[in-house]
Amino acid sequence: MSALTLFETAPTGTTLSQDDLPDADQVWLAQVQSAQRSLDLAHFYLVDEPPSRLTPVIDAVLDAAGRGVAVRLIADEKFYATYPSLVDQLAATPGVAVRRFDGPAHMGGVHHAKYFIVDGERVVLGSQNFDWRSLEHIHELGLLIDAPGVARAFVDLYNTDWAICSGDAAFRATPPSGGYGFPEAIGQGPKALWVTPVFSAPGWLPDEQLWDEPRLVSLIDDARRQVRVQLLNMDLQDREGRRMEALEGALRRAAARGVTVELLLADWSQRPGLIEELQAFQRETGVKVHLVTIPQADQGFIPFARVIHAKYLTVDGRAAWLGTSNWSWGYFHEGRNVGLIVEGAPFAERLDQLFEALLTSGYTTALNPDAQYPLPRIGE
Repeated sequence: MSALTLFETAPTGTTLSQDDLPDADQVWLAQVQSAQRSLDLAHFYLVDEPPSRLTPVIDAVLDAAGRGVAVRLIADEKFYATYPSLVDQLAATPGVAVRRFDGPAHMGGVHHAKYFIVDGERVVLGSQNFDWRSLEHIHELGLLIDAPGVARAFVDLYNTDWAICSGDAAFRATPPSGGYGFPEAIGQGPKALWVTPVFSAPGWLPDEQLWDEPRLVSLIDDARRQVRVQLLNMDLQDREGRRMEALEGALRRAAARGVTVELLLADWSQRPGLIEELQAFQRETGVKVHLVTIPQADQGFIPFARVIHAKYLTVDGRAAWLGTSNWSWGYFHEGRNVGLIVEGAPFAERLDQLFEALLTSGYTTALNPDAQYPLPRIGE
């Protein structure tokens, strides 16, 4: 029977943990340990600082390879230069095949996706990088889905990227057949959900109808009451001057027709250029922008941690998207990202509850459109 499970990472020492949601490290570990035939991992980068919550997951991957499970890993080439050790360890492990994805040489951006496929049947995806910090020091959300149609689409995407990594462009001449028949139903009756996988970037998909950006625009354009978005950041205009016109336009149209539009963004958005864009956007549209600051861990400052990193959208409490993409032009047009659109009130309402919990927590403040904000401390 098909199933969908929402899971979380709540930063240690905060009040954000949800009693009904399993922890990401436990979901990852159980799924890796359950693999019998194949384990296909696709991650932006890989890094551990043992002992951590990620360490048992890594051990389980090595154990899977040792007991005959065919393990493959795709990692981003650009970030491999920063974090090579764990990728190299896996590449040197018998039974593990590793390829690095050179995004700029192909679609233009990075391989930013974060997912893995178990036995070609179950998919685990979400905002969590394969990073020890993502399992204990960052606010994250993920999904475990067991649905044959969704799994087939992800397998096709993975095999597409596996071919790209080898320099084999033949898949573009003979792409997978598509015809997936989405949305795919999960459950029956009032708790039924309808799920569609969505991907970026266009031109590099097993089925171009699954490009995520137009699907998100359509969701927002259909909103009649409420649109809520939580992200690490929303970069309306990137460093190259490319504006996120499609999604920005959808948010503006929604606000103009009286829809309540609310954004929860990390305080990393307080960087020069980005914060001024958000302030202007709020003044011009009436969109409610909120910034979230996660307090430092008891052990002190941890670089690139203690931040909200979950990525989701809800519309009218009836439909939602959850994925791996921050919102800027490049993520949708040049980078590899994945997500799920889920139609059905039970799922959207649960995400709305998460949004409310963070919005009303002591970690969140409304963006002041006239204030000058201090630089956030992000890295070293």
